[in-house]
Amino acid sequence: MVVRRRQSIPDQTVRSSELTPEKEGELSLAAPKLGLVLSILAMFLVPFFYFLFVRYRMEIEIHLRLSILVCVAISLCGFVASALLIPVAARYLLRRNLFGHDLNKRGTPQGATKVPEALGIVTGIVFLGVAVSVQLAVSFLQYNLTADSDWLVEYNAALACICFMILLGFVDDVLDVPWSVKLVLPLFAALPLVMAYAGHTSIIIPKHLVPFVGQSVLDLGWIYKVYMIMLVVFCTNSINIHAGINGLEVGQTVVISVAILIFNLIQIGASTDPDYKKAHVFSIYIMLPLLTASLGLLAFNWYPSSIFVGDTYTYFAGMAMAVVGILGHFSETLLFFFLPQVLNFLYSCPQLFGIVPCPRHRLPRYHCSFIYLFFCHK
Repeated sequence: MVVRRRQSIPDQTVRSSELTPEKEGELSLAAPKLGLVLSILAMFLVPFFYFLFVRYRMEIEIHLRLSILVCVAISLCGFVASALLIPVAARYLLRRNLFGHDLNKRGTPQGATKVPEALGIVTGIVFLGVAVSVQLAVSFLQYNLTADSDWLVEYNAALACICFMILLGFVDDVLDVPWSVKLVLPLFAALPLVMAYAGHTSIIIPKHLVPFVGQSVLDLGWIYKVYMIMLVVFCTNSINIHAGINGLEVGQTVVISVAILIFNLIQIGASTDPDYKKAHVFSIYIMLPLLTASLGLLAFNWYPSSIFVGDTYTYFAGMAMAVVGILGHFSETLLFFFLPQVLNFLYSCPQLFGIVPCPRHRLPRYHCSFIYLFFCHK
């Protein structure tokens, strides 16, 4: 949890020598947790390559396997780029007074330290660069995203939505917009996705509900596109609201991304429908760059955090997972992966809708009377 502090140059209470760019730009980041993050990456790659080369060796075609390997190689470059660029960007952001204080460490020396904020902009830019590189490489190799492919239109629409969300998230970090505006921002960012979507608008009814509905497949029509927009709004804000602890925003994104990638490989190997396979390969093209770029950020955001990710990261990460769930046609499964965020949203509804007073920063704390009753009262 952070509190922004922005100082103005004319402030007479601070000496001018203390506000020079050199002083403001001084920053000594703690050593990144690269060993821990690389261990997490290795734990993911082992089952990923197992499903790709062993479990579904015969089911996954050679051209799909090669395209996935190309995506893995380029995405690993994104991890390196993210880890190298974050310290550089942190100094520039601190120089522009984009910093925060860790409220969970209030009263300690760490609580008074200026922590650079909005470092999600670096991860977002690296992600876009890697995603576009994957698109160029796969198109050059004539795998899935060829010039006449329908998936190329949807892939570009997905990148446009994510790019728009990165911009709006950075605006939020700079201007600190209110919650009412935050709920509206994803609506505009989702417009390219809604306009480019050419998939089905039907849902499969669970078997135990078929007698009540009267059919196993229900076509929602335009209501499905409303559902798409609502899903985008939920995903972008759920990553943001389920935060406040060092590494929680990035950590939950890494966990969900790994779950989505493993799910994609299982579905590719278990399906015989070429279009269905391409939908999940498309998801891999988005999720792998998101995972590796996020791991580079997690190395600095792990407790005790040296940087804060800001709303830029939470918005763009949520949008990236929303677009793959929609365009990959597994939005229902995506909500299952977001189950902790769904429960947190339901628990927070009284505060979000003004039924219960909501403080600016909702921090956990001990209730003394509860501790007394639990430990002392017999």
